Amino acid sequence: AFGNQLIPSSMPLKKATVFLNPAACKGKARDLFEKNAAPILHLSGMDVTVVKTDYEGQAKKLLELMESTDLIIIAGGDGTVQEVITGLLRRADEAVFSKIPIGFIPLGKTCTLSHTLYPESTNQVQHIANATLAILKGETVPLDVLQIKGEKEQPVFAVTGLRWGSYRDAGVKVSKYWYLGPLKTKAAHFFSTFKEWPQKHQAALMYLGPTERPPEEPEEKPSRPPLYVRLYRRLRLYWSSPPKEIPQEVTPEDWEELKLSTIELSIATRNRQLDLTRTEDFMDICIEADTVSKGQFVNRGSQKMRDPHMCPEGSQCIQASRCILQLPEGTEGSFGIDNEEYEAMPVEVKLLPRKLRFFCDPRMREQMLHAAVQ
Repeated sequence: AFGNQLIPSSMPLKKATVFLNPAACKGKARDLFEKNAAPILHLSGMDVTVVKTDYEGQAKKLLELMESTDLIIIAGGDGTVQEVITGLLRRADEAVFSKIPIGFIPLGKTCTLSHTLYPESTNQVQHIANATLAILKGETVPLDVLQIKGEKEQPVFAVTGLRWGSYRDAGVKVSKYWYLGPLKTKAAHFFSTFKEWPQKHQAALMYLGPTERPPEEPEEKPSRPPLYVRLYRRLRLYWSSPPKEIPQEVTPEDWEELKLSTIELSIATRNRQLDLTRTEDFMDICIEADTVSKGQFVNRGSQKMRDPHMCPEGSQCIQASRCILQLPEGTEGSFGIDNEEYEAMPVEVKLLPRKLRFFCDPRMREQMLHAAVQ
């Protein structure tokens, strides 16, 4: 039914650039895309260009060279999303390019964004087809982005968040215990308690509280007034006496400081519980207590595999718009940034509210607005 719709000859073709990671989903992503998503995209009447990535980090480089396009489609998992948005927001002209709407076709092992953008589905083929059709229907939602900057490196951008701690470290090793079948998750967490116990991560945290959300800017620019109106305004401005400038007092930023000892720290966006009507912009910082028994650690580790950014009872929860995480010298280990591994180092994390627009299923958008009204 969708493919049979006629496109008027006067309508300009939309250009779509697809970034496909063939290695996602244990190498099955290319087949899944070509069988289930590509036919729908080609039937849509768009000019589709598919860019296949050959190695990790290539999408970031390709984005730097990309010319203008009407929409960007990411076909892969969390890692591909993170690479594409990092490449996009590192561009010198990111202010223009960040306005390009982004579509996400979930093909990876972990696809965190799909829970926000599309209805749950146990049928993978149906899920991919629904996501592709949602992109073509054109409904979008604004998502927050975290800018994570080390002292030397270029910033990395994330749509889900950053994790640092023992649950993340144990979760990475789960696949090593594949031969234990359904017990592999518990085994990974159980064996990690042998290393050292209690597992404590020391750090210093400075943060700023939430910021007030400005009103949404209108999408369409107002039409330009006629020439005589513009000339009259210019003359009036020229002849009127210049107003005296009132010096504005710059209010110092109110940084809070905190010393922490935790089993795991996570800094997450609000994209998973998207509220389109909230009046404040913030990210959630969850500092988990370091007084956990080995049994609790193993059980909670299994829950965290399902929901990595859950904040258990007894944790300290902070809402912030910006934070600086200082680690003691000689700190080893890794951060998980959108499920991708990065070396642990002192970082500044800044919230970029409503920075990117992602296509979503119209039903999900309606649900979000309905929940906000209630």
